[in-house]
Amino acid sequence: MGDLVIRPMRADDVAACEQISDESFHLVDVAQQRAGDPEPSRRPAERSQRWIDRTLSLVATDGPGCWVAEFSDRPGHVVGFATSLRRETLWILATFAVRPDLQARGVGRSLLDAASQHSQGCLRGMLASSSDPRAVRRYVAAGFDLHPQMVLTGSVDPTAAPALGHVREATGRDHDLMDSLDRRVRGAGRGGDHRLLARMAPPLVLETRTSAGYVYADQGSVQALAATDRRTAERLLWAALLLTPDGETAKVAHVTGANQWALRVGTAAGLTVGTGGFLGVRGMRPPTPYLHNGALL
Repeated sequence: MGDLVIRPMRADDVAACEQISDESFHLVDVAQQRAGDPEPSRRPAERSQRWIDRTLSLVATDGPGCWVAEFSDRPGHVVGFATSLRRETLWILATFAVRPDLQARGVGRSLLDAASQHSQGCLRGMLASSSDPRAVRRYVAAGFDLHPQMVLTGSVDPTAAPALGHVREATGRDHDLMDSLDRRVRGAGRGGDHRLLARMAPPLVLETRTSAGYVYADQGSVQALAATDRRTAERLLWAALLLTPDGETAKVAHVTGANQWALRVGTAAGLTVGTGGFLGVRGMRPPTPYLHNGALL
């Protein structure tokens, strides 16, 4: 095996990176499966394409934060990758994986070091981590505080829902409002990432004279939420849960302890509370009222 080479990610690397990501995270899910959990499944085609589209966008907007690993005797044969983005003064590690048979050999550390160069000058950092002990050790060593996350799943009981107020579909004219909410809650706007999120799930907005918030949700799967206050956040989360089709399972991932309001909504709606992974933050506290997106945070 030749020398390890860390180089910038190219568009033609992205499909191979998606396969490494899918395999690596599936193996983590299998290893951490608990009694009674559903059998972990591989990423469906629709989510794979969404992953590819998002990563191609990051290569275009944040090339200096996107890297791959290969060996000198097999150029073009990707064995690991890391993607990251900068938004104002916030650096986000979007996703990071190494081919399973090459883990614990320094490939991941070299990739993370390369991607971290994109964070120079940033006051804050965020990432979403699995519960994989190797990932946990790596992120703690990089200076991140890790906060356990809850996952809410199940059938929604709509009879417990409060009056929602004027929740409406968002439009492009709402992006400035949504960016102002992001700055208030996490210290940096999303900018063009709102367009990426809108491809995953339609956004809803709730705005009054004194409060505002948004949520991205599709058929009960909540992708991101930010609000000025907990009451607005609760109403938006209820609006998202009520989109769940009859007989389908709702899912609210990435609920940190700082967002107890989401736990109260989930339990009132009849959802089951589990745990899964960590929110990593550096130079900041866990945002609230906020539900992050796993890759775009």
